[in-house]
Amino acid sequence: MALAQLEVYTEEDYYTLPEDVRAELIGGQIYYMAAPGRIHQEILSFLHVRIANYINSRKGSCRIYPAPFAVKLFADDDKTIVEPDISVICDKNKLTDRGCTGAPDWIIEIISPSNSSHDYIRKLNLYADAGVREYWIVDPRSKKIFIYHLEKPDLEVKSCTFEENVTANVFNDLWIDFSELDIS
Repeated sequence: MALAQLEVYTEEDYYTLPEDVRAELIGGQIYYMAAPGRIHQEILSFLHVRIANYINSRKGSCRIYPAPFAVKLFADDDKTIVEPDISVICDKNKLTDRGCTGAPDWIIEIISPSNSSHDYIRKLNLYADAGVREYWIVDPRSKKIFIYHLEKPDLEVKSCTFEENVTANVFNDLWIDFSELDIS
């Protein structure tokens, strides 16, 4: 008896999804995403504003994009496109009309209970393989931030709380004071 074959999807399939459908394409499989909740959006807005203000105040060349924003991590791979919650791209040559082709310098994911293993395992490995320099996982339930410095040879992770001033490794003088985040 033959085993059922999984359908393998491509970039073309991803871009023909209806506009109101949130999904990612990883290794030829489509992963549908639920609409984010209020706390998720408050954290996303908080981080986006602080990072954008930092970049703008220094007239930096980096750009910040909140989801939905398509990131094709590998130029020659038509089977993987992700939509990180926040992408910071410092090489303008990676920007396209559709989003980004190549690894962003910094990615932030805000986890939801339904997708935590997706962000902690699948995407962590994918981002490390793609060459993302820094990856933050923000966990609203535990009120922790897990910071992965992916450009180091060994997988280094630092854990911080929402009561701390957290530094971004990709910028040597950007501190985000999570104690200012009011998510009650």
